[in-house]
Amino acid sequence: MINTYTMLFSCSAFAKANHTKTRFLYTAFLVLFMTSLTSCSIKKHKNLDYITQSITKSAAPTLNVFSSRCEQDSLQPVLIFVYGGNWNSGRKEIYNIAARNFARHGATVVVPDYTKSPDATALEMTAQIAQAINWTEENIINYGGDPNRIFITGHSAGGHLAALATMDASYNVEQNTIKGIILNDAAGLDMFSYFKKSPPTNASNYLATWGEEPELWKTASPYYFINKNVPKMKIYVGTETYESIKQGNNRFLKELQTVQPSAAIEYLEKKHAPMVTQFFFPWNKRIDEIIAFMNGQE
Repeated sequence: MINTYTMLFSCSAFAKANHTKTRFLYTAFLVLFMTSLTSCSIKKHKNLDYITQSITKSAAPTLNVFSSRCEQDSLQPVLIFVYGGNWNSGRKEIYNIAARNFARHGATVVVPDYTKSPDATALEMTAQIAQAINWTEENIINYGGDPNRIFITGHSAGGHLAALATMDASYNVEQNTIKGIILNDAAGLDMFSYFKKSPPTNASNYLATWGEEPELWKTASPYYFINKNVPKMKIYVGTETYESIKQGNNRFLKELQTVQPSAAIEYLEKKHAPMVTQFFFPWNKRIDEIIAFMNGQE
């Protein structure tokens, strides 16, 4: 049986071990509280219809817009935030905090939902993101955003969809609508090369997402649409991410540098998921970097 002295010692050790954690949580809460006092509040415009042409049999996805409640002297740069989820999962509400953080740093933020596999193929998802881009160009001025300064970012599968919708002209996004692309640990940049080595199976709904035809894999790969008209790119990759993502981004960069010689990958010491969850923290340096990129300061 544990005696009283042992129990007291254990409690004391537990308290000391958790002291640092408690201080960290208190500090984090204080920073969030002070941020809310010293910055404009953010208005969320939710579940806005953006689909103009039905692509799948599923219910049409919607999008959210996040904008400052404060009066602005000028229209804000716009960031379309395309989340990932292996093309078969995810929902826009998960990223409310990230969107609010970007909005507090001076952007009007658009977060579209899209139909997931197996109810949509990768090409159908891309077509929906293209419609979200066009909706943004036509409507974002009503939310304080500048239709002449629209940027797009995507994490994981979202990076693939953001890039393909912008780069492949067949999706009817007018050239120069998107002023810059921020790839964040993007997956699927060259699915043709990937599936030639490891063909898709039913695992993760990949057969439904990509199909069995190699030409479809190529059509769904942003790598094959790199040309001189591609918007300027900023690329982040985690040092501890999946090897396929590292290889895909390296291959993509090599080809991108033929038209954008200064393009580079910035490696962050993170695994795949933290590459996006970092945006849940308002003091994250990457937010400042992306806003600077959007403002032409980088």
